[in-house]
Amino acid sequence: MTRVLYLYGGWPGHKPYQVAGEWARPLFAELGFDVEETNDVFALDADLTGYDLIALNWNNALLSEGLSAAQEDSLLGAVAAGTGIAAWHGAAAAFRTSIKYHWLLGGSFLEHPAGEGVKHPYEVSIVDKSHEITRGVGDFRVASEQYYMSVDPNNHVLAETTFTGEHVPWIDGYRIPQAWTRTWGRGRVFYSAVGHDLDDLRNPDVTRLCAQGFAWAARDAK
Repeated sequence: MTRVLYLYGGWPGHKPYQVAGEWARPLFAELGFDVEETNDVFALDADLTGYDLIALNWNNALLSEGLSAAQEDSLLGAVAAGTGIAAWHGAAAAFRTSIKYHWLLGGSFLEHPAGEGVKHPYEVSIVDKSHEITRGVGDFRVASEQYYMSVDPNNHVLAETTFTGEHVPWIDGYRIPQAWTRTWGRGRVFYSAVGHDLDDLRNPDVTRLCAQGFAWAARDAK
């Protein structure tokens, strides 16, 4: 059985506990994962190599928060050895002072031009329809925080969104990845930017994308 460490909590604006109870736990159960939950970032100080997947929905309140050097080494070392990473939304805004964490994740949140917590309607387009993560996933529309991010050009992009100039005129037509994969040593990384609200996560295409992304990222425990 796939052994998972699920780290969530922090800033309440992203409703991490509600997301855990109403979305993440049922999804993990459907996937047949054996999940250990924690709300303590110091769990990353431990030996993480025994997990097949680390699911990240930690949410920072301050830009000055980060991981210690020991936590970075533990996390990056485990992924290099084969532990997968599955992360969504606020994970790209977490641990802002930890450059290595964002190098591992493949991106970093910069802004949501429509405003924090605003139910801004936007579309997400699947750009790689042949990947196993996007199988059966169509283009979809959500109403939430549209993340403008700094993204590693070496990521394998699965989905993207296009910004209008409604809030910041000079980004009109700019396209930013919203879901991607990458590898770190022997480990696989999956990230999706969608997920400020439960309504977005419950969108069937979003749930399918994440379920297949989590399964793809997890080390084969057979």
